Amino acid sequence: MADAVGVSFRPLGRQYWFDASDLELHVGDRVIVETAKGLELGVVRTARFPLADVSPSSSLKPILRVATEDDEAQIERNAERAETALRTAIQRVRHHGLPMKILSAEFSFDGSQVVICFAAESRIDFRELVRDLVGLLRCRVQLYQVGARDQARLIGGCGTCGRELCCRAFLTDFAPISMRMAKDQSLFLNPAKFSGACGKLMCCLRYEHEVYLEARDLFPCVGSHVTTPKGPGRVSATSVIRGEVTVALEDSEVEVTVPLHQVTLPLQSRRVARDPAEPCGEPPARPVES
Repeated sequence: MADAVGVSFRPLGRQYWFDASDLELHVGDRVIVETAKGLELGVVRTARFPLADVSPSSSLKPILRVATEDDEAQIERNAERAETALRTAIQRVRHHGLPMKILSAEFSFDGSQVVICFAAESRIDFRELVRDLVGLLRCRVQLYQVGARDQARLIGGCGTCGRELCCRAFLTDFAPISMRMAKDQSLFLNPAKFSGACGKLMCCLRYEHEVYLEARDLFPCVGSHVTTPKGPGRVSATSVIRGEVTVALEDSEVEVTVPLHQVTLPLQSRRVARDPAEPCGEPPARPVES
């Protein structure tokens, strides 16, 4: 039985399954495959897998061959042409006075088509620009408008953590990010503090979100009555990171901070597993910077 392998066409691109036939392939091999857009060069990302477990064999296109020296030379020529196309596109955009920013240019393997990505704040009528580029580049031209996150991925850069942007380093897709995630992590609800280079909420807000939800279920809700070694009181704040609970004592209204394991509370005051989108039903915890 033939096997399938996973192939991607960009370092962080989506992975597609192809019929490996009888070729001896390993992860990291560069291969020539047949796609709906014609021949393309990709990299094997996933080792052989039984074809029947992936998809009916009739729906998978074949891997034609392992990339040869001639194929590698073709890729280098395409890269040089792409640099020329990028400069040409930038010049023609300025000539036409279009409010758009050219980000990248990429030729298909056979060199018959170039895909140019750009960013703009609104929809752009670029039909005249396309006709101009077709005449100058002598190939088919496709222009794609991308969003802020894709723009950051294409340009690259460093985040506030000092590391390379996650979307540029390892993220293969963009998962939804919401203000609820920042609130669940007791961050100050100021988008400027946790917005990425793209101006959107940082992708890393999602990384530990589930852990915060699980840990938070061990804490009492803000406003609930508890007992501490220093006396009974009402919970005024919690810190998941520090594992501490701040309690306003009933007798003096003095606030004390004690470790979670020293807090005794009624069973009904303890958080229960719930839909993350559902509020606790109590006033929100005091924001704590983390």
